[in-house]
Formats: sequence, C-alpha cells, structure tokens
Amino acid sequence: MNRLTIIMLLLCAIVAACKPPAIEPIATTPSLPTGVPLPTDTPAEVTADAPTPIPLQEITICQADEPNTLFVYGGPSRTARNVLETLYDGPVDIRGYQFYPIILDSLPTVDNGDVTIGEVSVSAGSTVVNADGAVVNLGAGATVVDASANQVEYNDEPLNMAQMIVTFTLRADVTWADGQPVTADDSHFSYELAGQIHNPVLERMRRYTQDYVVVDNTTVVWKGVPGYHEPFYHLYFYQPLPRHALGTTDPDQLLSAEVTQRNPLGWGAFVVEEWVDGQYLTLVRNPHYFRAPEGLPYLDRITFRTVPNLQQALNDLLSGTCDLITQDIIERRVIENGDLAPLLEAADAGKVQLIQSPSSEWEHLDFGITPAEWIRRPDFFGDVRVRHAVAMCIHRERIAGEAVPFGEASLASSYVATEHPLYAGDELYRWDYNPSEALALLDDVGWRDEDGDGIREAHSVAGIDNGTPFSVTLLTNTGNLAHERTARILQENFSACGIGLSVEYMPDWEFFADGPNGLVFGRQFDLALFSWLNDFQAQCGLYLSEAIPSASNLWATTNNPGYASDEYDAACHAALKATYGTSAYESYHREAQRIFSYDLPVVPLYFVPQLVAVRPGISGVQLDPSQHLELWNVEMFEVLSQSE
Repeated sequence: MNRLTIIMLLLCAIVAACKPPAIEPIATTPSLPTGVPLPTDTPAEVTADAPTPIPLQEITICQADEPNTLFVYGGPSRTARNVLETLYDGPVDIRGYQFYPIILDSLPTVDNGDVTIGEVSVSAGSTVVNADGAVVNLGAGATVVDASANQVEYNDEPLNMAQMIVTFTLRADVTWADGQPVTADDSHFSYELAGQIHNPVLERMRRYTQDYVVVDNTTVVWKGVPGYHEPFYHLYFYQPLPRHALGTTDPDQLLSAEVTQRNPLGWGAFVVEEWVDGQYLTLVRNPHYFRAPEGLPYLDRITFRTVPNLQQALNDLLSGTCDLITQDIIERRVIENGDLAPLLEAADAGKVQLIQSPSSEWEHLDFGITPAEWIRRPDFFGDVRVRHAVAMCIHRERIAGEAVPFGEASLASSYVATEHPLYAGDELYRWDYNPSEALALLDDVGWRDEDGDGIREAHSVAGIDNGTPFSVTLLTNTGNLAHERTARILQENFSACGIGLSVEYMPDWEFFADGPNGLVFGRQFDLALFSWLNDFQAQCGLYLSEAIPSASNLWATTNNPGYASDEYDAACHAALKATYGTSAYESYHREAQRIFSYDLPVVPLYFVPQLVAVRPGISGVQLDPSQHLELWNVEMFEVLSQSE
C-alpha cells in the first residue's frame, strides 16, 4: 500500500478530510421521523398524588468545530463522525483492535462458513486482479495468481482463479428510527449509491467488488473480483441506507439534501431533534432503537456545542454548561502550546475527570539507511549493529514519560501496539536503554573517540573514510511540543554516547513533501522523527521494499528509511494475503515484527495518548486504542446522581 493510499484512507475514512459541497445554512428545525416523541424541559402539571417526574438524563458535549455533514458518504469531519456515532450503531465495531458485530447476526469467518475461497474460471476480457494487485481486463501476457497460488502468465486459455465470497446476515430486530426494518436491500441500496458518488474509498471498494447480491431480507453476499484477497472483508458490508426514504432522490442531490446532510434516518440510539447553525445540535432518544429492551440508551438527550478553545470549554465544564470536552479541543491546545495546566489542576482538585488511553498513533525515530542515488553522505546507519547501538543509547522510557504534556505515553516496541492481538511480545528483539553496552558495540564497529573531542570518529568502518565524525542531523516538524521535547532528550542521549546530533525543524508541508525534493520521503536524511497514524491493522506494509520512495512509484510511498529485506518482505506479504482470524494470519504478522525488531529500520518510541475531560458524575465514557472517536459507546453514557 503506498503512502498516498494510506493518507487517503486515514484522512478520508478516519478523520474525513474530504469535504462535501457547500450547503446553504438552514435555520428551520428538521422534522423528526414519525413516532419519535420530543422531550420537553417543562414538566407537566403534577397533582398532589402523582409521583415526582424522573429528571431527563441529558449531557452537553463540547467539540472544536461544527459538523460539516451528517451524510455517511459526504466526507464527514471528525466532529461529524462523533455525531454519526449517535445516529448509527455499528454495523461492526472495533474494540481492542478486534471486530465485533453490532447489527450483524454474527461476524463472518472461515470457521462458521460465511467466508469461502472458491474457484472461478476466467478467460480473455474477464475482470481480474493481477499479480501486482491491480484490477485489469485479462489479456495475453498478463501475470496473475491462479487458484493453486501459482503466479502464471495468461496465454488466452481459460484458467481458474481464487474468488473470495462473504455472506453477511443482519439481525432481524434492527429498525430505522421510523420503525421500518433495516434490510439487506438497504445495504444493497447503499452499494448502488457508492457507485454513483465520487469518493476515493468508495471507488476502491467498488473496483474490487464483482457483485453484491441480496439473498433475502436479512442476507447479502459480497463477491470479490477473481484474484482479490481482502483480509478485512468485514469492511465490504455496505452500511445500510434507507431505500424507502432516499430511493426516489437523485444521488447528486443527496450530497446537499437536508434529509441526508442534517437529519439522516438512522438505526442508532438517538435521532436529530434540532440543529441551529453555529450554536448547537440536539439529539433525543430513538424509541425504535433495537437495544431499547436492554434499557439503552441511558441518556434522553445529547447537545453538541462548538467551543473554539480549551479554556472556554473548561470554564463551561466547571460551570455545568458542558459535560464532556472532546479530544479535538485538547489536541488543538497541545499543538498550540502544550499548556494543559488549568485542566490538570482542575482534575487534581476533583472538579474534572480525565479519561486517558493509548491511541493507535505511534511515534518513531527513522534511520536513513539507503539514501537516494544522487546523495553522497557517510553511510552512518547501514550497519545494523550501529542501529542497535543507537537504540540502546536512547532512553525511551524517559521520552515516553516526558514528551507528552499530560500523563505518560505507552512505550512502543513494535509498529503494533501491546494491546493488539497480533503483538509479537516475547518474540521481539529488544534494545532497552543500556549506554554501556551501546558504547562497547560502537567501539567494536570502529566508531571511537580517539581525539578526545567528545565525538566518535570512524576507524576502519566499512564504507566510511577514516576520521569522519559521527555527527548527524535529525529532521522533525515544527509546532509540535512533543517532538521538541523528544529532540532535546535525544540530543542528551546521543551526546552521552559520543554522537553529535543537530536538530532541524521544518513546516509540515516541507517535512512530509514527496521526493525527489522532499528530504524525508526523498530519502535525503540522517534521522527523522514523526508519527504514523495506524488504524486497526498491523501495518507491516509500511516497510516493504516496494514501498521505498522512488521515481518508479512517484515517491508517494511510506518506506522512507529505504529498508529492504527479502525475509521481511516474504513474511509481510504472507501476512497480508492470509485471511483474518486464521493461525497463518497471526503467525506471519508476528514473524514480520520479529524480523523488523532485529533489522530496526526505525526505533519505535511510544504510542501517543488520547485524552478527554468529563464532568464528575458522568459515567460510561471509555477510550479505546483502536477507536479514533470518543463516542463509540455513547449508548452507555449515563448521568449519575450526586450520591453515586
């Protein structure tokens, strides 16, 4: 997977940077689906013998920005996706980096027979996936993988290829907020719309889908293009959209229609009550919620407010006009100046609850192993022993404890989090902080300080002129307090090991620029410090040899160290081709991590923590390392009484 694809998937599908067409402000209150009662703050008149009314369970959530759209295919922003969590539940949740069915009867697996790899005959002109993973029309000379997993060249004769088929079965008790059942046909309607809306993620899904067939009211079958293997086949269940409400609307109009943009019909715990532009968005309990028999949701009403900065949000929380401050407000303050003192002081005083968890974003220090062909510089990090020594010079525990302005970050030993079920654990090579061993190893390689100036120089180091000082430059991006703190610690650590380290800060646009002009992704650096935002996957593909940025891939790939290992490539490719949940899937991913931890093209530092602030008395708010949103379990939020 190239860097462009990862950025599109993460930004468009996760943080949703893709924006829909502009929508004219609508001041009117959207109408509720039929049968949805409208809560009122004014209790009915109570007679002397009547019981005291139970107060409504209400909370106000403060976010940094107003939602840009509530249409799932409209490129929802991060704040919009929080609101969408209240309107839709599932279809599949990810918790602890594992999949859980929500509106599906069960999760399709190979073991339960809902995932099969069959054989299909293809011939000239058939749409297939070739050996490079591209969708093509089969023709003479094309290289494909046949049903026996052999790479062959097509010679105009019919041949058999593998085809993945996945059966999805909906729960029978899920209904839309208007009481109509959610059906397999609604999922097929979503599939139809996906083919008519310009969106890179949707276009890719459709490209690798041969067919999407409704079997009955609750069952739909996805068929992949022959030759395509998708480890995360769960993602090919198209989120249902209500055909009975949207089926007569032109797809182009859906991108600007009120019924999709501001008041969509969902099946989740809440429905839209009122949206006043620039002020608030209020949602109320959905009486047709399929989990209502469980007493869910606990809340009756949620109000979203836009608050531009942390200080105002904290003041509102302390005054009772805000109950939850979302991550985006806190992150904005951290990026600006890292000053969270007022929030931390309020927490120490018991006025605020701080809820923290590791995220899937991991910070790492990258070695420039293989520079671009035209770069002439000493090969400081080509020898793996030097990389091991440098890793042992770095006090990662100190970095994890001091880099982030709040709390302690979770130490990273791999590109996979310790909470992930694929984490290799004891199989990993470890290079813990050990300066004395690091110094001895550098001496053995030939990096010694014989002139007594405090900087080691080369003495019979392969490929490096004698006397070359071990002085390198670290590149990182500006405006990031955690990077500044990390860089200072690295300078201290490197100095203690006799390595000179200067730091160069660059604006984001320059730091992340594609090659050949970009220094980091043009492979023109000694050391680089930045983070990758993972999703639920074990991202071994970041460091495949074919992902080394070069002219042949337009420099739009991810392996900026220039790391190349046949052994690692074989393990990672096998892992990516294995089916999710199988023993092969797990073992190959762990093997890739084991090789990576020895070769060490990057030093994993820590997983960036995520943080929300909640008013005391609010229960149920949980952060999950594999979730980018804090409202993933909003149906469990609850207002407790003072006695609790």
